[in-house]
Amino acid sequence: MKVVELNHPLIEHKLAILRDKKTGTKEFRELVSEIASILCYEALRDAKLTPVEIETPLEKMKTNKLNENYYVFIPILRAGMGMLDGVIKIVPNAKIGHIGMYRDEKTAKPINYYFKVPNGIKNKEVIIIDPMLATGGSAVDAIDLLKEKGVKKIKFLCIISTKEGIDNIKKKHKDVDIYTAHIDERLNEKKYICPGLGDAGDRIYGTK
Repeated sequence: MKVVELNHPLIEHKLAILRDKKTGTKEFRELVSEIASILCYEALRDAKLTPVEIETPLEKMKTNKLNENYYVFIPILRAGMGMLDGVIKIVPNAKIGHIGMYRDEKTAKPINYYFKVPNGIKNKEVIIIDPMLATGGSAVDAIDLLKEKGVKKIKFLCIISTKEGIDNIKKKHKDVDIYTAHIDERLNEKKYICPGLGDAGDRIYGTK
């Protein structure tokens, strides 16, 4: 299992604005998308390329291209949708699936309510996107569902994570690499990430 935390001055700058409670919905949404694009670049560092021949305005040449059809992005609803535009800008022809979950406020456990993925997903690389990796419950459940469909290659992209969430994925799914903009200090008694950035879904959609 590989855990990649983005350590870069621009990421730290963008996260500072994202975390600020004074940041409005429009700017928050744009920053989530921007950071998702950067995470996607990092997650595809090991992408396999296919040799092709093209013709430039001057001459023919041999080069390499990505098989975009090999990739599937799966946002965990609803907050994961905020990252979708950012990753699609990087791989515009990737397929899209959706996993719907919400957190039971009493137990902090994820409840699944929707699962829709492209045909032939077991032969593709799947990248799950969700802004927050707190306890890891939703992530583990999403990975379970995908493995039940025969998916072998899975990565998880999130903006803010915790050691607890990472460890919970590691316990059950050591073959899933995690890419995160920042690993935060702790979870509070309500299982929210601290210092965190609040409820990502509410801030993306302006529902609070």
